[in-house]
Amino acid sequence: MPAIVLIGAQWGDEGKGKATDLLGSRVDYVVKFNGGNNAGHTVVVGDEKYALHLLPSGILSPGVTPVIANGVVVDIEVLFEELDALSERGVDVSRLKVSANAHLITAYHRTLDKVSERFLGKRQIGTTGRGIGPSYADKINRVGIRVQDLFDENILRQKVEGALDQKNHLLVKVYNRRAIEVDEVVNELLGYAERLRPMVADTALLLHQALDAGKTVLFEGGQATMLDVDHGTYPFVTSSNATSGGAVTGSGIAPNRIDRVIAVVKAYTTRVGSGPFPTELFDDSGEFLRAKGFEFGTTTGRPRRCGWYDAPIARYTSRINGVTDFVLTKLDVLTGLDSIPVCVAYSVDGVRVDEVPVSQSDFHHATPIYEEFPGWTEDITNVRDFDDLPQNAKNYVLKLESISGARISAIGVGPDREAIVVRHDLID
Repeated sequence: MPAIVLIGAQWGDEGKGKATDLLGSRVDYVVKFNGGNNAGHTVVVGDEKYALHLLPSGILSPGVTPVIANGVVVDIEVLFEELDALSERGVDVSRLKVSANAHLITAYHRTLDKVSERFLGKRQIGTTGRGIGPSYADKINRVGIRVQDLFDENILRQKVEGALDQKNHLLVKVYNRRAIEVDEVVNELLGYAERLRPMVADTALLLHQALDAGKTVLFEGGQATMLDVDHGTYPFVTSSNATSGGAVTGSGIAPNRIDRVIAVVKAYTTRVGSGPFPTELFDDSGEFLRAKGFEFGTTTGRPRRCGWYDAPIARYTSRINGVTDFVLTKLDVLTGLDSIPVCVAYSVDGVRVDEVPVSQSDFHHATPIYEEFPGWTEDITNVRDFDDLPQNAKNYVLKLESISGARISAIGVGPDREAIVVRHDLID
Protein backbone atom coordinates (compact mmCIF):
# COMPACT_ATOMS: atom_id res chain seq x y z
CA MET A 1 0.00 0.00 0.00
CA PRO A 2 1.17 3.55 -0.63
CA ALA A 3 2.94 6.31 1.20
CA ILE A 4 1.04 9.49 0.32
CA VAL A 5 2.26 13.02 0.95
CA LEU A 6 -0.40 15.71 1.33
CA ILE A 7 0.79 19.30 1.14
CA GLY A 8 -0.55 22.81 0.60
CA ALA A 9 0.01 24.32 -2.83
CA GLN A 10 -0.20 28.02 -1.90
CA TRP A 11 0.38 29.90 1.38
CA GLY A 12 -1.63 27.57 3.60
CA ASP A 13 -5.29 27.40 4.60
CA GLU A 14 -6.15 25.57 1.37
CA GLY A 15 -8.45 23.09 3.12
CA LYS A 16 -6.20 20.04 3.47
CA GLY A 17 -8.80 18.53 5.78
CA LYS A 18 -11.05 18.05 2.74
CA ALA A 19 -8.44 15.80 1.12
CA THR A 20 -7.79 13.96 4.38
CA ASP A 21 -11.51 13.31 4.72
CA LEU A 22 -11.60 11.93 1.20
CA LEU A 23 -8.94 9.35 2.04
CA GLY A 24 -10.83 8.55 5.26
CA SER A 25 -10.82 5.01 6.55
CA ARG A 26 -8.46 3.84 3.81
CA VAL A 27 -5.51 5.32 5.71
CA ASP A 28 -3.79 3.46 8.55
CA TYR A 29 -1.35 6.15 9.75
CA VAL A 30 -1.48 9.95 9.56
CA VAL A 31 1.86 11.64 10.14
CA LYS A 32 2.60 15.28 10.95
CA PHE A 33 6.15 15.86 9.72
CA ASN A 34 6.81 19.61 10.06
CA GLY A 35 5.81 22.74 11.92
CA GLY A 36 4.20 23.01 15.31
CA ASN A 37 1.07 24.62 16.68
CA ASN A 38 1.53 27.63 14.39
CA ALA A 39 -0.96 26.30 11.87
CA GLY A 40 -4.45 24.97 12.27
CA HIS A 41 -6.94 22.98 10.31
CA THR A 42 -10.61 22.47 10.89
CA VAL A 43 -12.02 18.97 10.52
CA VAL A 44 -15.76 18.29 10.47
CA VAL A 45 -16.98 14.87 11.62
CA GLY A 46 -20.75 14.54 11.40
CA ASP A 47 -22.19 17.50 13.24
CA GLU A 48 -18.97 18.06 15.18
CA LYS A 49 -16.30 20.59 14.21
CA TYR A 50 -12.74 20.23 15.52
CA ALA A 51 -9.99 22.85 15.27
CA LEU A 52 -6.60 21.12 15.47
CA HIS A 53 -3.26 22.90 15.72
CA LEU A 54 -0.55 20.44 16.73
CA LEU A 55 -2.24 17.07 16.35
CA PRO A 56 -2.51 15.24 13.02
CA SER A 57 -6.07 15.03 11.70
CA GLY A 58 -5.88 11.24 11.97
CA ILE A 59 -6.46 11.61 15.70
CA LEU A 60 -10.18 11.86 14.85
CA SER A 61 -10.39 8.67 12.77
CA PRO A 62 -11.05 5.39 14.60
CA GLY A 63 -8.41 2.80 13.79
CA VAL A 64 -5.90 5.33 12.48
CA THR A 65 -2.56 5.77 14.25
CA PRO A 66 -1.65 9.48 14.44
CA VAL A 67 2.07 10.25 14.54
CA ILE A 68 3.97 13.41 15.47
CA ALA A 69 7.29 12.80 13.73
CA ASN A 70 10.82 14.08 14.28
CA GLY A 71 10.45 17.14 12.05
CA VAL A 72 7.82 18.71 14.30
CA VAL A 73 8.50 21.11 17.17
CA VAL A 74 6.25 20.25 20.10
CA ASP A 75 4.78 22.54 22.73
CA ILE A 76 3.85 19.89 25.31
CA GLU A 77 1.41 22.18 27.11
CA VAL A 78 -0.50 22.69 23.86
CA LEU A 79 -0.29 18.97 23.06
CA PHE A 80 -1.93 18.00 26.34
CA GLU A 81 -4.53 20.77 26.06
CA GLU A 82 -5.59 19.46 22.65
CA LEU A 83 -5.61 15.85 23.84
CA ASP A 84 -7.70 16.74 26.90
CA ALA A 85 -10.17 18.76 24.83
CA LEU A 86 -10.66 15.85 22.43
CA SER A 87 -10.99 13.33 25.28
CA GLU A 88 -13.71 15.45 26.85
CA ARG A 89 -15.62 15.19 23.56
CA GLY A 90 -15.31 11.41 23.51
CA VAL A 91 -12.41 11.05 21.08
CA ASP A 92 -10.01 8.17 21.72
CA VAL A 93 -6.52 9.71 21.77
CA SER A 94 -4.65 6.68 23.09
CA ARG A 95 -3.12 5.76 19.71
CA LEU A 96 -0.96 8.88 19.41
CA LYS A 97 2.78 8.33 18.89
CA VAL A 98 5.38 11.07 19.34
CA SER A 99 8.94 10.88 18.01
CA ALA A 100 11.67 10.73 20.63
CA ASN A 101 13.69 12.99 18.30
CA ALA A 102 11.11 15.76 17.97
CA HIS A 103 12.27 19.09 19.40
CA LEU A 104 10.44 20.92 22.16
CA ILE A 105 9.11 24.45 22.38
CA THR A 106 9.84 25.94 25.79
CA ALA A 107 8.75 29.09 27.58
CA TYR A 108 11.87 30.92 26.45
CA HIS A 109 11.14 30.11 22.81
CA ARG A 110 7.69 31.68 23.08
CA THR A 111 9.10 34.74 24.83
CA LEU A 112 11.84 35.25 22.25
CA ASP A 113 9.40 34.83 19.38
CA LYS A 114 7.13 37.59 20.65
CA VAL A 115 9.76 40.13 21.67
CA SER A 116 11.92 39.65 18.58
CA GLU A 117 8.92 40.09 16.27
CA ARG A 118 7.98 43.36 18.03
CA PHE A 119 11.60 44.46 17.82
CA LEU A 120 11.48 44.17 13.99
CA GLY A 121 8.83 46.91 13.77
CA LYS A 122 7.85 47.50 10.15
CA ARG A 123 9.99 44.54 9.07
CA GLN A 124 7.86 42.04 10.99
CA ILE A 125 7.47 38.63 9.38
CA GLY A 126 4.02 37.97 10.80
CA THR A 127 4.77 34.99 13.04
CA THR A 128 2.15 33.53 15.37
CA GLY A 129 4.37 34.18 18.40
CA ARG A 130 4.19 30.54 19.49
CA GLY A 131 7.93 29.88 19.61
CA ILE A 132 8.19 27.87 16.41
CA GLY A 133 11.05 29.79 14.78
CA PRO A 134 13.24 30.03 17.91
CA SER A 135 12.81 26.31 18.54
CA TYR A 136 13.90 25.45 15.00
CA ALA A 137 16.79 27.91 15.33
CA ASP A 138 17.98 26.05 18.43
CA LYS A 139 17.67 22.77 16.54
CA ILE A 140 19.93 24.05 13.78
CA ASN A 141 22.31 25.64 16.29
CA ARG A 142 22.46 22.28 18.12
CA VAL A 143 21.25 23.66 21.43
CA GLY A 144 17.70 22.33 21.17
CA ILE A 145 15.78 20.20 23.66
CA ARG A 146 14.35 16.95 22.33
CA VAL A 147 11.49 14.81 23.63
CA GLN A 148 13.88 12.09 24.76
CA ASP A 149 15.75 14.60 26.95
CA LEU A 150 12.79 14.71 29.35
CA PHE A 151 13.68 11.23 30.55
CA ASP A 152 17.21 12.12 31.71
CA GLU A 153 17.14 15.04 34.14
CA ASN A 154 20.91 15.59 34.06
CA ILE A 155 20.98 15.91 30.28
CA LEU A 156 17.89 18.10 30.31
CA ARG A 157 19.39 20.47 32.86
CA GLN A 158 22.67 20.72 30.98
CA LYS A 159 20.90 21.55 27.74
CA VAL A 160 18.61 24.15 29.31
CA GLU A 161 21.59 25.77 31.03
CA GLY A 162 23.46 25.93 27.74
CA ALA A 163 20.52 27.43 25.91
CA LEU A 164 19.73 30.04 28.57
CA ASP A 165 23.33 31.11 29.03
CA GLN A 166 23.09 32.97 25.73
CA LYS A 167 19.39 33.73 25.61
CA ASN A 168 19.24 35.47 28.97
CA HIS A 169 21.89 37.93 27.83
CA LEU A 170 19.73 38.66 24.79
CA LEU A 171 16.52 38.99 26.80
CA VAL A 172 18.02 41.26 29.45
CA LYS A 173 20.50 43.39 27.51
CA VAL A 174 18.72 43.76 24.16
CA TYR A 175 15.03 43.29 24.83
CA ASN A 176 14.95 44.61 28.41
CA ARG A 177 13.12 41.53 29.71
CA ARG A 178 13.75 39.49 32.83
CA ALA A 179 16.12 36.53 32.77
CA ILE A 180 14.51 33.08 32.73
CA GLU A 181 15.54 30.69 35.51
CA VAL A 182 16.92 27.27 34.60
CA ASP A 183 14.92 25.56 37.36
CA GLU A 184 11.73 27.18 36.10
CA VAL A 185 12.12 25.58 32.68
CA VAL A 186 13.47 22.23 33.87
CA ASN A 187 10.72 21.72 36.45
CA GLU A 188 8.01 22.58 33.96
CA LEU A 189 9.33 20.13 31.38
CA LEU A 190 9.91 17.34 33.91
CA GLY A 191 6.31 17.74 35.01
CA TYR A 192 5.19 16.47 31.60
CA ALA A 193 7.57 13.53 31.36
CA GLU A 194 5.57 10.67 32.84
CA ARG A 195 2.37 11.47 30.98
CA LEU A 196 4.29 11.79 27.73
CA ARG A 197 6.40 8.66 28.16
CA PRO A 198 3.85 6.07 26.87
CA MET A 199 3.37 8.06 23.66
CA VAL A 200 7.07 8.27 22.77
CA ALA A 201 8.45 5.95 20.10
CA ASP A 202 11.04 5.48 17.39
CA THR A 203 8.53 6.75 14.85
CA ALA A 204 10.87 6.39 11.86
CA LEU A 205 11.12 2.65 12.59
CA LEU A 206 7.37 2.46 13.24
CA LEU A 207 6.55 3.99 9.86
CA HIS A 208 9.11 1.86 8.02
CA GLN A 209 7.56 -1.27 9.51
CA ALA A 210 4.06 -0.05 8.67
CA LEU A 211 4.94 0.42 5.00
CA ASP A 212 6.64 -2.97 4.89
CA ALA A 213 3.46 -4.47 6.31
CA GLY A 214 1.40 -2.98 3.48
CA LYS A 215 -0.21 -0.21 5.50
CA THR A 216 -1.28 3.09 3.95
CA VAL A 217 0.57 6.05 5.48
CA LEU A 218 -0.49 9.64 4.92
CA PHE A 219 2.14 12.34 5.53
CA GLU A 220 0.28 15.54 6.31
CA GLY A 221 2.23 18.77 5.81
CA GLY A 222 1.64 21.87 7.88
CA GLN A 223 1.60 25.32 6.24
CA ALA A 224 2.29 25.10 2.49
CA THR A 225 4.84 25.18 -0.32
CA MET A 226 5.07 28.97 -0.57
CA LEU A 227 5.85 29.08 3.16
CA ASP A 228 8.64 26.49 2.94
CA VAL A 229 11.84 27.85 4.48
CA ASP A 230 13.87 26.95 1.37
CA HIS A 231 11.36 27.18 -1.46
CA GLY A 232 8.85 29.74 -0.23
CA THR A 233 8.74 33.54 -0.32
CA TYR A 234 11.71 33.93 2.02
CA PRO A 235 11.97 35.55 4.57
CA PHE A 236 8.17 35.62 4.85
CA VAL A 237 8.02 31.88 5.43
CA THR A 238 7.72 29.34 8.20
CA SER A 239 10.78 27.74 9.82
CA SER A 240 10.45 24.24 8.41
CA ASN A 241 10.19 22.37 5.11
CA ALA A 242 6.52 22.18 4.19
CA THR A 243 7.17 20.47 0.86
CA SER A 244 7.16 16.77 -0.05
CA GLY A 245 10.91 16.65 0.60
CA GLY A 246 10.16 17.70 4.16
CA ALA A 247 8.11 14.54 4.58
CA VAL A 248 11.29 12.52 4.06
CA THR A 249 13.58 14.40 6.45
CA GLY A 250 10.76 15.13 8.86
CA SER A 251 9.70 11.52 9.30
CA GLY A 252 12.71 9.33 8.56
CA ILE A 253 11.23 7.44 5.59
CA ALA A 254 13.25 7.06 2.41
CA PRO A 255 12.37 9.10 -0.73
CA ASN A 256 11.66 6.00 -2.78
CA ARG A 257 8.87 5.00 -0.39
CA ILE A 258 6.64 7.87 -1.55
CA ASP A 259 4.04 6.74 -4.08
CA ARG A 260 1.88 9.84 -4.50
CA VAL A 261 2.03 13.56 -3.77
CA ILE A 262 -1.30 15.33 -3.40
CA ALA A 263 -1.31 19.13 -3.36
CA VAL A 264 -4.35 21.04 -2.12
CA VAL A 265 -5.07 24.30 -3.92
CA LYS A 266 -7.92 26.76 -3.55
CA ALA A 267 -9.97 27.89 -6.53
CA TYR A 268 -8.59 31.33 -5.60
CA THR A 269 -5.64 32.31 -3.38
CA THR A 270 -5.23 33.45 0.23
CA ARG A 271 -2.38 34.37 2.49
CA VAL A 272 -1.95 35.25 6.18
CA GLY A 273 0.91 37.44 7.36
CA SER A 274 3.39 39.58 5.50
CA GLY A 275 5.11 38.98 2.19
CA PRO A 276 4.53 39.26 -1.56
CA PHE A 277 1.17 38.25 -3.01
CA PRO A 278 0.84 39.18 -6.70
CA THR A 279 -2.91 38.56 -7.10
CA GLU A 280 -3.97 40.18 -3.81
CA LEU A 281 -7.21 42.13 -4.04
CA PHE A 282 -7.91 45.37 -2.20
CA ASP A 283 -11.41 45.96 -3.56
CA ASP A 284 -14.90 44.54 -3.23
CA SER A 285 -13.82 41.33 -4.95
CA GLY A 286 -11.37 40.63 -2.14
CA GLU A 287 -14.07 41.28 0.45
CA PHE A 288 -16.42 38.99 -1.45
CA LEU A 289 -13.92 36.10 -1.32
CA ARG A 290 -13.10 36.73 2.35
CA ALA A 291 -16.72 36.88 3.45
CA LYS A 292 -18.08 34.05 1.34
CA GLY A 293 -15.09 31.79 1.93
CA PHE A 294 -14.94 32.72 5.64
CA GLU A 295 -11.25 33.48 5.27
CA PHE A 296 -10.04 33.88 8.83
CA GLY A 297 -7.11 31.95 10.32
CA THR A 298 -7.90 28.81 12.35
CA THR A 299 -4.99 29.47 14.71
CA THR A 300 -4.89 33.28 14.92
CA GLY A 301 -8.31 34.41 13.76
CA ARG A 302 -6.58 36.94 11.50
CA PRO A 303 -8.42 37.90 8.30
CA ARG A 304 -6.71 36.29 5.34
CA ARG A 305 -5.51 38.31 2.38
CA CYS A 306 -7.46 37.21 -0.69
CA GLY A 307 -6.71 37.14 -4.41
CA TRP A 308 -7.41 35.31 -7.64
CA TYR A 309 -5.98 31.93 -8.66
CA ASP A 310 -2.26 32.08 -9.47
CA ALA A 311 -1.24 29.49 -12.08
CA PRO A 312 2.54 30.20 -11.95
CA ILE A 313 2.45 29.34 -8.23
CA ALA A 314 0.55 26.13 -8.96
CA ARG A 315 3.12 25.12 -11.59
CA TYR A 316 5.95 25.96 -9.19
CA THR A 317 4.33 23.81 -6.51
CA SER A 318 3.91 20.98 -8.98
CA ARG A 319 7.62 21.04 -9.87
CA ILE A 320 8.99 21.43 -6.36
CA ASN A 321 6.87 18.66 -4.87
CA GLY A 322 6.48 16.25 -7.79
CA VAL A 323 2.71 16.64 -7.54
CA THR A 324 0.71 13.74 -8.95
CA ASP A 325 -2.74 15.07 -8.05
CA PHE A 326 -4.31 18.40 -7.14
CA VAL A 327 -7.34 18.69 -4.90
CA LEU A 328 -9.12 21.93 -5.80
CA THR A 329 -11.11 23.35 -2.88
CA LYS A 330 -13.77 26.04 -2.42
CA LEU A 331 -14.97 26.13 -6.00
CA ASP A 332 -18.40 27.00 -4.59
CA VAL A 333 -17.08 30.32 -3.24
CA LEU A 334 -16.82 31.58 -6.83
CA THR A 335 -20.50 30.91 -7.55
CA GLY A 336 -22.31 34.11 -8.45
CA LEU A 337 -19.40 35.91 -10.09
CA ASP A 338 -20.02 37.14 -13.64
CA SER A 339 -16.36 36.79 -14.56
CA ILE A 340 -13.42 35.08 -12.85
CA PRO A 341 -9.86 36.30 -13.51
CA VAL A 342 -7.00 33.79 -13.44
CA CYS A 343 -3.36 34.85 -13.23
CA VAL A 344 -1.57 33.04 -16.06
CA ALA A 345 1.75 34.93 -15.92
CA TYR A 346 3.39 38.03 -14.42
CA SER A 347 4.66 41.31 -15.71
CA VAL A 348 8.00 42.31 -14.17
CA ASP A 349 9.18 45.75 -15.26
CA GLY A 350 7.09 45.40 -18.41
CA VAL A 351 8.44 41.96 -19.32
CA ARG A 352 6.15 38.90 -19.32
CA VAL A 353 7.33 36.17 -16.94
CA ASP A 354 5.56 32.81 -17.09
CA GLU A 355 7.10 31.25 -13.97
CA VAL A 356 7.67 32.37 -10.39
CA PRO A 357 10.74 34.66 -10.47
CA VAL A 358 13.77 33.39 -8.62
CA SER A 359 14.60 36.95 -7.55
CA GLN A 360 12.83 38.11 -4.41
CA SER A 361 12.81 41.68 -5.73
CA ASP A 362 11.24 40.62 -9.02
CA PHE A 363 8.54 38.66 -7.23
CA HIS A 364 7.78 41.63 -4.98
CA HIS A 365 7.30 43.79 -8.08
CA ALA A 366 5.45 41.21 -10.17
CA THR A 367 1.98 42.19 -11.33
CA PRO A 368 -0.47 39.56 -12.56
CA ILE A 369 -1.41 39.02 -16.18
CA TYR A 370 -5.00 37.82 -16.14
CA GLU A 371 -7.24 35.83 -18.40
CA GLU A 372 -10.97 36.16 -17.72
CA PHE A 373 -13.36 33.20 -17.57
CA PRO A 374 -17.16 33.34 -17.45
CA GLY A 375 -18.69 32.51 -14.10
CA TRP A 376 -21.83 30.60 -13.12
CA THR A 377 -24.81 31.23 -10.85
CA GLU A 378 -26.07 27.69 -10.23
CA ASP A 379 -25.72 26.20 -6.73
CA ILE A 380 -23.06 23.48 -6.92
CA THR A 381 -22.94 22.39 -3.27
CA ASN A 382 -24.97 19.23 -3.93
CA VAL A 383 -23.12 18.18 -7.08
CA ARG A 384 -21.14 14.94 -6.74
CA ASP A 385 -20.32 14.15 -10.38
CA PHE A 386 -18.09 16.33 -12.54
CA ASP A 387 -20.45 16.13 -15.50
CA ASP A 388 -23.23 17.63 -13.37
CA LEU A 389 -21.34 20.86 -12.72
CA PRO A 390 -22.43 23.93 -14.71
CA GLN A 391 -20.57 24.11 -18.01
CA ASN A 392 -18.70 27.27 -17.03
CA ALA A 393 -17.59 25.67 -13.76
CA LYS A 394 -16.31 22.63 -15.68
CA ASN A 395 -14.51 24.89 -18.12
CA TYR A 396 -12.89 26.77 -15.24
CA VAL A 397 -11.62 23.55 -13.62
CA LEU A 398 -10.33 22.15 -16.91
CA LYS A 399 -8.51 25.40 -17.67
CA LEU A 400 -6.85 25.39 -14.24
CA GLU A 401 -5.82 21.79 -14.78
CA SER A 402 -4.25 22.59 -18.15
CA ILE A 403 -2.08 25.40 -16.74
CA SER A 404 -1.22 24.08 -13.25
CA GLY A 405 1.14 21.17 -13.94
CA ALA A 406 -0.86 18.18 -12.70
CA ARG A 407 -4.32 16.68 -12.95
CA ILE A 408 -7.14 17.89 -10.70
CA SER A 409 -8.41 14.70 -9.12
CA ALA A 410 -10.99 16.07 -6.68
CA ILE A 411 -12.97 19.27 -6.29
CA GLY A 412 -14.45 20.74 -3.13
CA VAL A 413 -17.90 22.16 -3.90
CA GLY A 414 -19.12 23.11 -0.44
CA PRO A 415 -18.23 23.39 3.24
CA ASP A 416 -19.70 20.03 4.24
CA ARG A 417 -17.40 17.07 4.59
CA GLU A 418 -19.08 15.11 1.79
CA ALA A 419 -19.32 18.08 -0.58
CA ILE A 420 -16.66 16.88 -3.00
CA VAL A 421 -16.50 15.74 -6.62
CA VAL A 422 -14.02 12.92 -7.29
CA ARG A 423 -12.53 12.62 -10.79
CA HIS A 424 -9.64 10.24 -10.03
CA ASP A 425 -9.01 7.96 -7.04
CA LEU A 426 -6.33 9.38 -4.76
CA ILE A 427 -4.97 6.04 -3.59
CA ASP A 428 -5.37 3.42 -6.32
